[in-house]
Amino acid sequence: MSGPGDFRPVDDPESVPVRDAATVVLVRDAPADDTHGAGIEVFLIQRVAQMAFAGGMTVFPGGGVDPRDAEADIAWSGPQPDWWAAQFGSGDSEPLAQSLVCAAVRETFEECGVLLAGSGAHDVLSDTSVHDPARGDLVDKTISLAGFLRDNDLVLRADLLAPLAHWITPLGERRRYDTRFFLAVLPPGQVADDRTTEAASAGWHRIDTVMARWRAREAFLLPPTWAQLDHLARFDTVADLMAAPRTIETITPTLISDGSAVRIEFDGSDRYGDL
Repeated sequence: MSGPGDFRPVDDPESVPVRDAATVVLVRDAPADDTHGAGIEVFLIQRVAQMAFAGGMTVFPGGGVDPRDAEADIAWSGPQPDWWAAQFGSGDSEPLAQSLVCAAVRETFEECGVLLAGSGAHDVLSDTSVHDPARGDLVDKTISLAGFLRDNDLVLRADLLAPLAHWITPLGERRRYDTRFFLAVLPPGQVADDRTTEAASAGWHRIDTVMARWRAREAFLLPPTWAQLDHLARFDTVADLMAAPRTIETITPTLISDGSAVRIEFDGSDRYGDL
């Protein structure tokens, strides 16, 4: 899942550690206009080219699990860790499942200012600007998500997330991640921004538009990003998307090299590789 022309063989692929990570597909209904009908918009980040992993790629908010994401002392509303462990169906322990949900909430707040939390079990913040200073502290790990929520009397709203997919970086890459993908709807009143050092640009995009840009080679999408957008493109409204049943299967693509070029194989790779 390297960038174009970026693959370099690893001397000992089995020795590359696999890091747990969470990615959030943040969505909202797209406004209809004279050009477009009903549809869904998704928040995407174009990573700065200098990033060690997926530099220059268009991605969803997300990142690696912080060991402190497993802290038990956290106010939590919604499905409990055992439910999340069962949904992803890969033998995840409850502490790991909690870590993944916390990482999803934390990374979304760090990278675009959207905070899936509220003052109570049925409340969600409509304005997160007062908490903006904490984003940098979370990024540099001065504070943990649990500590931030505790200090501000906030409850994590796990019920605002839904499981979407599970991808593992293929063997042979120099950086490998075991990534669970979550769906989340932008909470009313909240604004997703581009104030992260990891972004060359960030913003809302209609799914049909970004897929057209990908086909025109104007946007670079890693296979898991492409696959989630391909899935979302089947729905006209966020309500239909969130209500759709889905079974999470673990996908680990395979890298195949003929010595001069590398291709990636996964379910759907025939369409991903058409270009």
